[in-house]
Amino acid sequence: MAKDTRKRPAKAPARRASAAPRPAAKAKPQPAVKSAPKPGADGKRVTLPRALSKLGFCSRTQAQALIAEGRVTVAGRVVTDPETWIDLAETALAVDGRPVVAEAPVYLMLNKPRGLVTTRHDPEGRPTVYDCLSGFEHAHLSPVGRLDKASEGLLLFTNDTQFANALIDPETHVAKTYHVQIDRQADAALLEAMTRGVIHDGDVLKARRVRQLRAGEKNAWLEIELDEGRNRHIRRMLEALGVECLRLVRVSIGGLPLGDLEKGAARPLSETEVRNLRSLTRRR
Repeated sequence: MAKDTRKRPAKAPARRASAAPRPAAKAKPQPAVKSAPKPGADGKRVTLPRALSKLGFCSRTQAQALIAEGRVTVAGRVVTDPETWIDLAETALAVDGRPVVAEAPVYLMLNKPRGLVTTRHDPEGRPTVYDCLSGFEHAHLSPVGRLDKASEGLLLFTNDTQFANALIDPETHVAKTYHVQIDRQADAALLEAMTRGVIHDGDVLKARRVRQLRAGEKNAWLEIELDEGRNRHIRRMLEALGVECLRLVRVSIGGLPLGDLEKGAARPLSETEVRNLRSLTRRR
C-alpha cells in the first residue's frame, strides 16, 4: 500500500484560556484639604472671631466663646465654626439676634492712679481702671497694653482693635517713656547695665534710653524709655540689678504726653493725636 506523502496542515496550538480581567484597583480616597481663603488686601475678608473684634464688639477670645455657644449668626444662619471666613463689607452678623455693626471709633487717655488693676472685672473685687471711665459709656473699650496695680500714669483705651494691636506690636517699636524712682543713687555703671540688658527668668530686658532726672541722698528719679513692653519689664529689669523700684509713672506713649491730666481723669484724644500715633505703627 502506497504511503500517503501529502502534507497535512499543522495543528493549531491549543488556545489557552484567557485569564479573567483583573478589576481595576480602587483609588484610595484622598483626605480633603481645607485651605482657608487668603485675607483680602483691604482686610475685609477675615475669620469670624476677627470680624467681631474688628467691629469693636468683643475680643477674639470672647468671640470664640460666643461662636461655640451658637449665639452668632452669619447672614441669618447660626455658625459654630470659628474658622469660618466672611467678608466684612457684605456679610450681616448678629449676636443673640441683634445685628453687629461697627461702632464709631473711640480713643481715650487716662491718668491711672496707683492701686487700680487694669481689667474690666476683677475676681477679687479690687477697684479697676474702668471705675475712672464712668463718663464714657462705651461697652467695648479696651486698654491698650497694661499698667500693673502699683504703677501709674498714661493708659490708652479704644474700641479700635487694629489700632491697639499695632501700638503694642513689638515689631512697630512704639516708644514708651517712664519716670521711675529707685531706692539708691544711680551711677554710670547702673545706667549702662540697663541699656546693655539683663536676663530675668529667661527674658532679655533692656531699655532703649536711660537718664537720671534728679537724685537725693537715698534715692533717684530716672527717665527710662522702652521700645518693647514685656510683662513688668522695668520692675524685673531693676530687680535683676538688685535695685528696688519705689514708684513708676508712664509719662508718654509714642510722643503723646500725659501732660497735666489730673490723676484719675480721662479725656478723648484729638484727631491729630490719633493720626500721630497711627503714623508710628507703620512697620519699619
